Amino acid sequence: MPAPNASNDTRTPSPPYGYSRECTHSREEQIHIVAEFHAHKIRPSRIAYRVGIDIAFIEELIAGEVEAERFPQLVAHYRRQRYQQRMTESVSRRGVARYELQQRIEREYRQETDL
Repeated sequence: MPAPNASNDTRTPSPPYGYSRECTHSREEQIHIVAEFHAHKIRPSRIAYRVGIDIAFIEELIAGEVEAERFPQLVAHYRRQRYQQRMTESVSRRGVARYELQQRIEREYRQETDL
C-alpha cells in the first residue's frame, strides 16, 4: 500500500507535544494562570496542555528566568488563596476528621512556603 500523499491527507495535524489548543490569553494573563496552576502543584506540561501556553515560557517563569521578582509573589498569593479555600472547605467536617484535615493543610502550606 503506498504512503499517503501529504496533499491528499485531510487529517488535522497533531498539535506539538504539550499543547491541546491555541493560547488566547495575553502575556499578563499567562503569568497569572501559570502562577495559579503552579501554586496548585500542576506540572508545567499539564499547564501547557490545558491552556496552550508555551511550555518554554512556563519553565522560564518557574525557574525564575523571567519575571524573577513578580512571579514568586504571585505564586505566594495563590498559595495563600488556596490555603484559605481549603481551610474554609474543611469546616464541613466534624470532630477529629476536621482537626486532622486542618493540621494536614497547615503542614502542607508551611512546607510550600518554606521552599
